[in-house]
Amino acid sequence: MKQTLRLTVLALSVILFLVQSASAAAVTSPAEQFKDPSFPEPAPDEQIAIVQLGKPATKEEIESFIQPFPGLELRYVFRHVFSGFSVKGPPKSIQQLKNLKPVVNVYPSYTYQLKFSPSNRPSALSFNSINTIGTDQIRYITDAGGNRLTGKGIKVGIIDTGIDYTHPDLQKNYVKGYDFVDRDHDPMETVNMGPNNTVHGTHVAGVIAANGKMTGVAPEADIYAYRALGPGGFGTTEMIIAAIEQAVKDKVDVLNLSLGTSINGPDLPASIALDRAVEKGIIAVTSNGNAGPEPWTVGTPGTSRRAISVGASTPEMKIPYIKFSGHTCRLTPLPDSQPWRNDRSYEMVYAGLGRKKDFHRKNVNGKYVLLKRGKITFSKKVQNAEEAGASGVLIFNNEEKMVTPTLEKEAKLPAAFLSKTCGEQLKKAIEAGNTNANLIWKTEADVLAGFSSRGPVTHNWEIKPDVVAPGVAINSTVPGGYKLLQGTSMASPHVAGACAILKQARPDWKPEQIKAVLMNTAKPLEKGRDKYYEPFEQGAGRIRLDKALRANSIVLPGALVFGKIPGKKFDEKTVTVTVENISGRPVRYTFSVPARSDEIIWDFPPPFYLAPHEKKDIPVRFTLKDRLKTKEVYTGYIQILANSEPVHLPYLYVAGEPGYPRIMTFSWGPTDDEDVYQYETYLPGGADEFGIVLFHPDTYRFIGVLERKRNVKRGYMTKELRIKENFPEGIYIAVVFAKKDGQEDRIEQLIEIGGNRN
Repeated sequence: MKQTLRLTVLALSVILFLVQSASAAAVTSPAEQFKDPSFPEPAPDEQIAIVQLGKPATKEEIESFIQPFPGLELRYVFRHVFSGFSVKGPPKSIQQLKNLKPVVNVYPSYTYQLKFSPSNRPSALSFNSINTIGTDQIRYITDAGGNRLTGKGIKVGIIDTGIDYTHPDLQKNYVKGYDFVDRDHDPMETVNMGPNNTVHGTHVAGVIAANGKMTGVAPEADIYAYRALGPGGFGTTEMIIAAIEQAVKDKVDVLNLSLGTSINGPDLPASIALDRAVEKGIIAVTSNGNAGPEPWTVGTPGTSRRAISVGASTPEMKIPYIKFSGHTCRLTPLPDSQPWRNDRSYEMVYAGLGRKKDFHRKNVNGKYVLLKRGKITFSKKVQNAEEAGASGVLIFNNEEKMVTPTLEKEAKLPAAFLSKTCGEQLKKAIEAGNTNANLIWKTEADVLAGFSSRGPVTHNWEIKPDVVAPGVAINSTVPGGYKLLQGTSMASPHVAGACAILKQARPDWKPEQIKAVLMNTAKPLEKGRDKYYEPFEQGAGRIRLDKALRANSIVLPGALVFGKIPGKKFDEKTVTVTVENISGRPVRYTFSVPARSDEIIWDFPPPFYLAPHEKKDIPVRFTLKDRLKTKEVYTGYIQILANSEPVHLPYLYVAGEPGYPRIMTFSWGPTDDEDVYQYETYLPGGADEFGIVLFHPDTYRFIGVLERKRNVKRGYMTKELRIKENFPEGIYIAVVFAKKDGQEDRIEQLIEIGGNRN
């Protein structure tokens, strides 16, 4: 049985990229966060840090230059994908490492925590998500050796919570693995530990390579499992990097990481390590995150430039809608609730927040109850409605921000969630005496999941995700059986499996070619009639494995990132793309000019031919008339016709300082010295001015300025502060702010000065 891991880090952060529970997804006050810290609690007297060196060093060399600093324990040495090491010890000693000549940077080892809920099947119809990407269309195709395309001979590494390698659908594929949590060779999922059990890694493995009752995308691929997240889904950056290093040593062909952080930056250790792994020939695939639908929500390692970052779409499914008083609203069935019956009329009753007292003098027997989110849990609302005799429950949101609802236990009623706008419309209709509503079903497919994180990436302005794949109501293996889950964690293994198929078919292709062909042949998804989702929402679109295998050309890179160039009269940038004819016949290429704009001038080459297996570098110029600028970010698609086959190239150009978050994270804690405290923050664009201001937690009365800095460089900032007498012991509201180019971002967080340090 896997043992509980106690993580000793200063900064606790971020989650695996599954859809969160309602409690996790809801907005939590700083006070709640402070009083109820996440398990496991950090130990203030020690932390784990990742130290980046200018060049690789041996274990002996590292031990020699950390030896003068008391209390430091060397943990991992990184040489293959990251030059450096991880170390545990007192914060003061770790801070002093920054002064060593070989040290480039010191990063906290962030904690990754898995929190997820099951997905409810929206309809009674079954479906196979892998067929959505064209898997059913390629099984008859063979590789150069005459073998069907099943991933045979391809090594797929999975960095996750481990896998249940005894599962009948996975035991044929499992080759070996390593456990970086317990430091042994047994990467089994956490089992027999009640609420700390995990299932995520096994679910991911099933999507990639299940071979039994269920069939994955690449059912004969070899599975290499790396357990970097332990009981309860906890792990650290050092474990992730160590696992990537091991994958390089094992010479895997494809590597899947369905995990990430909330920090949108391309220069964090996990992203750096993934970039290096790709340079060494590994096709790296990572989930994009579940913090959508707002832009700038992609997090590392989904920010890795060379990896394939994956967002989530929906496979074809029937979705319930409620129709009333001229309105039609989409319902989100709650996981572990009963299925909704088709095509019938419901009598609705509004019962406020769904507390027991809200049902007094309400006749809800045999009726469907509308409730508002808030005060009590979804499970308690449903339970109270059931006890009052209701036949079903609709709960509407109390804010515009998207949340992912869940139930703590199985409900005996059908229950669903709907938006704030729809709920208020239905409430108004009920109060006006229009109590009848009808349930209808609509078929949806290739819709971008609302929870899927959006880009772009800060600083380098990369388009992320690169592609999308099915990530809603995905059925796959878990210890002891099968389960429906949803999130970009489920989308990523669809792409990893597709990469295994492409690698089997084209063993000579490099990672950048496989990434490009998946993007070139993807289907851009439409959010409305003749209107695509933006490239920073979906990348090139939903992958089509069958199209990728039949492509006659590769255009590389698969996206045009023009970056940010301020100009005086014109902003001008040229990007070179490589067009390669991979077919056995000549191909004619034609650029399609985007819709005319007074602001933008495009310069494309005239049509040209390429002979079989010929390639050519093509300049594409984008000019923006500075005086006519109307936006900060210009984005869209250009199209190349390869004979009659369209290739959609997403593009993005940053014309001004965009409104992205200026502060990605902030942590505060004591050090070894009684009056000295340490804070850590990540500023993706730097700041003209940065500060920390303290207020009284009850009255919001101004107390004083704790920190104020000008001209702060981008990236991680760690600093120790000696607290003066004018800040007595107690709890304060810390307002952390960053200003740059006339734009400001701020966050509020409760911090403690003094108190019990043990």
